[in-house]
Amino acid sequence: MALNTIALELVPPNVDRGAAYAVDEAHKVLQLAADAGIEGRIKHVMIPGMIEEDDDRPIEMKPKLDVLDYWSIIRPELPDMNGLCTQVTSFLDQSALERRLGELLAAGFDGIAFVGVPRTMTDGEGAGVAPTDALTIFDGLVPNRGAILIPTRDGERGRFTFKCNQGANYALTQLLYSDAIVGFLTDFAATTDHRPEILLSFGFVPKMETEVGLVNWLIQDPGNAAVAAEQAFVRELAASDPAAKRKHMLDLYKRVVDGVGGLGFPLSIHFEATYGVSRPAFETFAEMLDYWSPDR
Repeated sequence: MALNTIALELVPPNVDRGAAYAVDEAHKVLQLAADAGIEGRIKHVMIPGMIEEDDDRPIEMKPKLDVLDYWSIIRPELPDMNGLCTQVTSFLDQSALERRLGELLAAGFDGIAFVGVPRTMTDGEGAGVAPTDALTIFDGLVPNRGAILIPTRDGERGRFTFKCNQGANYALTQLLYSDAIVGFLTDFAATTDHRPEILLSFGFVPKMETEVGLVNWLIQDPGNAAVAAEQAFVRELAASDPAAKRKHMLDLYKRVVDGVGGLGFPLSIHFEATYGVSRPAFETFAEMLDYWSPDR
C-alpha cells in the first residue's frame, strides 16, 4: 500500500541537548507549518539512523539520541504523524535486526529504509545483514521496505533494479538538486515493470551553507560531473536572497514532478531542512506543495 505522504525529516538531536530540546523542536514544527499554511498536511516524520562517517564531516558528529528514543519523545507532541526511518542493517545479525524492526513497527513506523555501511567502508563489510538481503528476509514483517536511490550514481539503474527484485517497494531519493531523477526513472520505467513508490527528497539550503558546506558534503561524489553540477546549484542557492532561493527551488520542483508524474510510480514528497527547521524553509516547502502535492 502506497504511503502517499508528505514527510519531514527530523534528525535525532545530540544526547547532551536532552528531551526538552526535542519537544521544543516538535512544537516548532507545528507552529511553522501553521504559519506557512500547511497545518495538518505533514503526515510522517522521517528519522534517519545516524552512524559515524568520514572525519571530514563539516559538522562534528556527536552522540545522538537513538531513533526509537527520539520518536518516543516527540510522537506525543505530533499526534497526527507517523514515522518513517532508515535502519542500518550491516552491524546487526538477523535475530537482532528482527527484534529492532519489530520495535520500530510497534512504535508507529510505517516504512523502514534499509541502509548499509558508511562511505568509509566498502559494500559487504560489517558482520550483520546486507540491506539487499534484509529486503527479502523481512518481506513478511515490514510492509513498506525502502531502499536509497541516488540517480546520479554510476551504475545505479542496475543497483536499484536489484533492490526492487529483492523486495524494495519504495525508494527514498538522495536530496535532489537537479532533475536527473527524471531521466533515471524514465529509463527505469522503460526497462522494468517495477513501480516502487518514490519519495522525492528536496532540501532547503540556507545562507549558512556558504560557510559550512554540509549539503555539499552530503551529496558529494568526487569525479562525478553530474554531482559537481548539483553542488554548483547548491552554492547558488546558498548565496541567493530568499525570494530567488524559493524561485530556484520551485522551478526544480516543477521540472521533477512534471517529469516523473506520468511514469506510473506512486509519488510522495520528503522535505529536509539540513541545518534545522526554519520559517524560510517552511515557506519554501509550502510554495512547492501549492504547485503539486500527493494529498491534493
